Amino acid sequence: MPETQKLAELHAATLTLDTHVDIPWPETPDPRGETSRCVDYPKMTKGGLKAVVFAAYLPQGPRTAEGYQAAGARAEAMLRTIRDTAAGGDRRIASRSTDVEFARAQPGTAVLLAVENGYAMGEDISRLALWRGLGACYVTLTHNGHNQLADSAIPLPGLGDAPTLHGGLSPLGRAAIAEMNKLGLLVDISHVAKSAMMEAVALSQSPVVATHTCCRTLRDHPRNLDDEQLDAIASVGGVVQVTAVPAFLRNADADGRHRASVADMADHVDYAVKRIGLEHVGISSDFDGGGGVEGWRDASESLNLTAELLRRGYDPLQIGQLWSGNFLRCMRAAEGVAAGG
Repeated sequence: MPETQKLAELHAATLTLDTHVDIPWPETPDPRGETSRCVDYPKMTKGGLKAVVFAAYLPQGPRTAEGYQAAGARAEAMLRTIRDTAAGGDRRIASRSTDVEFARAQPGTAVLLAVENGYAMGEDISRLALWRGLGACYVTLTHNGHNQLADSAIPLPGLGDAPTLHGGLSPLGRAAIAEMNKLGLLVDISHVAKSAMMEAVALSQSPVVATHTCCRTLRDHPRNLDDEQLDAIASVGGVVQVTAVPAFLRNADADGRHRASVADMADHVDYAVKRIGLEHVGISSDFDGGGGVEGWRDASESLNLTAELLRRGYDPLQIGQLWSGNFLRCMRAAEGVAAGG
C-alpha cells in the first residue's frame, strides 16, 4: 500500500479534535458554507477534522458592573450563535465526552463550546451553570489582562494593570473553580499567571487543562508554560494542548517574523511528551484567534499535522491520544467529579 494511502487511512481512522478555535465577532460568517474563516465545516470535512471546540472569546474590559454585564451578554450571544450555526447536516453539539465519540465510528462533526475569559462571569457565579447548560465544556479563567477571578500571564497597563492584582486567584476565582467542578466544566489555565495557575491545580478536584499553549523552555514567552507548570498539570492528570501560534513556537527571525511550521509544533509536542508523558499532551490550533503555521494554515490542512507526528515516530494509538484521547479523558474525569464519582 502506498505511504500516502496509509497516511490517509490513518488520519481518517483518528478522532481528530481541535480544542481551541475562536469565532469572528460580531460579524460571524456562517460556517456551514465556504468562508474566509480558518475553520468552517467544509474545511473540516476536507481536512478530516472531526471535532472542534468553538470558543466564545471575551477581550478583557473594565472590572465594573457595566463591563461585566456587556461581557456576559456577549458570551451568551456567542454561545447561542455557535449552537445555531451547528444545526443541520450530520453535526452534533457535544457537551459531554460521549457526544464526541460518535464522530469516531460514523461520518459527522462534533461541535463543542467553551468560554474564553471568566471576565464574562462578572460577579454572578450562576452564569457558569448557564454556560454549561448551553453546552460549554471548559472556561478559560482569564485572557490578557487581570480579571476579577485571577491574575493574567499578560497584564494590560492600558487597563491600569499592575504586574499582579490578586497575587494568584481571588476568593471569587476560588469559588468559581469549585462551582466549575460541580458542573463538570474543565478549568482552562491558558493565559493565566503562574501564581494563579498553580493555585488552580492545587484547588481543582478535576484535572486542569491548558487548551492552547506551548513550552517555555523552547520559546520564552509569558503565555507558555515552564517545566514546573508542565509537571504540575501532569501531577493532577491534566493535559497541555500544544498550539499553532507562531509567536509561542519559535523566536522571530532577523526580520522580526515568526516562521513556524508543523515541525515546530511537533518539537513542542516532543518536548512535553519527554517531560511529562504522552498521556498529558495534546494539540490545538487557536485558528481564527492568531493560530496558523506552515502546513496547518486552516482546518483543511489537518492531515499534515498527522503526517508530521507519524514521521516523528508516534504510532496510530499515540496519535489518537494526542489528537483527542487525552483531552477526552479529562472531560470524562470532570464529568465524574460533577456526578460525585
